[in-house]
Amino acid sequence: MSAPFEERSGVVPCGTPWGRWYQTLEEVFIEVRVPSGTRAKDVRCSLQSRHIALSVSGQELLQGKLFDSTVTDEGTWTLEDRKLIRIVLMKTNRDAGNCWTSLLENDYAADPWVQDQMQRKLTLERFQREASSRTNPGFDFSGAEISGNYSKGGPDFSSLEK
Repeated sequence: MSAPFEERSGVVPCGTPWGRWYQTLEEVFIEVRVPSGTRAKDVRCSLQSRHIALSVSGQELLQGKLFDSTVTDEGTWTLEDRKLIRIVLMKTNRDAGNCWTSLLENDYAADPWVQDQMQRKLTLERFQREASSRTNPGFDFSGAEISGNYSKGGPDFSSLEK
């Protein structure tokens, strides 16, 4: 069985002072570096549809209004190797045109080059899904290059005849 598109094509991370965040068509991933030896009981994480709050041992690391809405009861966080918190948020709007330009409404924006690369990746991911659900199952877009108009998810081919 082949790996999902986002695993084969890698990620386009946006670096932050506390770690990084990146996205796929469906999810937003947040990786926060924490002091080595951190225990789960030291972590306070609140994930709401449009708001996130994360603190470790009483120190606030990340807090604010998310760029767009998420599915509240599908957000998760894990503590890995007692030094990294990984948060996974499920986007409410899961189309390629919904490329978050920043993690929070007014903070942690991707620079223009990273934003461009994120949009390209989401557009390729969309094409991969459409191709595998149609006439070309198994066609691999992971090494593809995209040029032209790919903003807002690229052209819409959904109305084309099969």
